[in-house]
Amino acid sequence: MKIVVAGGDGFCGWPTALYLSKQGHDVAIVDNLVRRKYDEELRSNSVTPIYSLEERVAKWKEKTGKEIKTYIGDLNHYDFLSEVFRQVQPDAFVHFAEQRSAPYSMIDREHAVYTQQNNVIGNLNVLFAIKEFAPSCHLIKLGTMGEYGTPNIDIEEGYIEIEHKGRKDKLPFPKQPGSFYHLSKVHDSHNIMLACKIWGIRATDLNQGVVYGLHTEETKQDPVLANRFDYDGVFGTALNRFLVQAATGHDITVYGSGGQTRGFLNITDTIRCVEIAAENPADAGEFRVFNQFTESFSVKELAEKVQKVSREQGLDPHITSLDNPRVEAEEHYYSAVNTRLRDLGLQPNLLTDDVLRGILETAIEHKDRVIKENVLPTVTWK
Repeated sequence: MKIVVAGGDGFCGWPTALYLSKQGHDVAIVDNLVRRKYDEELRSNSVTPIYSLEERVAKWKEKTGKEIKTYIGDLNHYDFLSEVFRQVQPDAFVHFAEQRSAPYSMIDREHAVYTQQNNVIGNLNVLFAIKEFAPSCHLIKLGTMGEYGTPNIDIEEGYIEIEHKGRKDKLPFPKQPGSFYHLSKVHDSHNIMLACKIWGIRATDLNQGVVYGLHTEETKQDPVLANRFDYDGVFGTALNRFLVQAATGHDITVYGSGGQTRGFLNITDTIRCVEIAAENPADAGEFRVFNQFTESFSVKELAEKVQKVSREQGLDPHITSLDNPRVEAEEHYYSAVNTRLRDLGLQPNLLTDDVLRGILETAIEHKDRVIKENVLPTVTWK
């Protein structure tokens, strides 16, 4: 299968591209390398050293004999994207290439506008390119569970059956995004749904939870193939921040009460979900939604898990509470359905102590790279 991985230089895209290449697919990476520029802007870095994309794909070819083509450019530039489609004629287009940080989108007006322009227009260009150059191509789009927010009812997979004043219908599940980033994903979903309806495009929206983990069988083959490990208050997940804080002797800082609950999944499951979607494509004209997570945890539960594993490693981090920089419910109901990927064969890799220990050991190994002041929040919603 000919597969384009857009955003293939990033945290989810890079290991996905390697895995799909290993499985025998003809993989091409499209990336504008902007994630590296965000680090420069924020004066931050990855805990793990990250080599250039050119060095990465060269090392992969050296190790496996498999070539991954790279196209350096921006999805917002339609002439560039059109040429990629003409050359590759993809069977599947895996779309990770969006600004993915809620805090980044909330820095100020410019960052909010950039996030929505980059994400929404880039995704629109992909839809038009599929229509024009590869109408049978299957769009596998990375969405987010954050589109739904935290409603006081169970979250269904994309759609909900509603009875209202004696009539019934199946409608898109209500969206309550909590940042301009999450709102851009909602716009994406609406645009994809319309494109499927009017043009017959086939698309799968993977509403992904928070991803944890670091190494995959492919990235472990050589340090040059290593994946990103983000930890700062803008791009680092709560779990990554907690692990780095523990490794560097910092208090584990929980926002507010810590009752905020979200869905989580291992990076290896992210990759497997993409493969499952590619192997079981949506029908022409179908816009299907999979809730892509395997477990749910509160922020406080994550902090306690990290504290436990850290103490077993001879560390002694304390858990403290910070004023929440976000506007969000800190205590709420959270129950989401996630059966469709399991029904297609997903076998989850869960958040065990061994998984946490492995990430913690990497943080300890590279703790001299950590910019300690970056682990605290610098962006507020108000």
